[in-house]
Amino acid sequence: MTADHPVNAVRPKLVVQGAAEALAFWARTLGATEVVRYTGGESVVFAEIEVLGTRITLKDADDHDPVADPGPLLDCLVEDPAALARAVVDAGGSWVFEVHERPWGGLWGRVRDPFGVQWLLQQPDDASPEQIQALLDG
Repeated sequence: MTADHPVNAVRPKLVVQGAAEALAFWARTLGATEVVRYTGGESVVFAEIEVLGTRITLKDADDHDPVADPGPLLDCLVEDPAALARAVVDAGGSWVFEVHERPWGGLWGRVRDPFGVQWLLQQPDDASPEQIQALLDG
């Protein structure tokens, strides 16, 4: 780990069908950049990307690591959730729930990409944890 190499100590690892296509999709819709990719034949056995300021890893599904059903959910803090959600949906994803105002302020929405990954896109919280809990308690 170096200062010019941001590293997450805990990295989500996604298992998808069509990892190469997923890498291209995330680059196109979410601005992901590929850090490294290793292949075995036609399969991606390991890839690392940086997306929305975080590094995640992924691979093609195989006998040891099948695709999860339902797929994984990534919780992402972004400034403009509506724009990112629209980019995913316009490129072939689907809405889980459309972007709307949260009870404690800010926007959030959830989309599913064509590879089964759900992206919860939300603005950082302005409210305190106590304020959010009070709203949830009703």
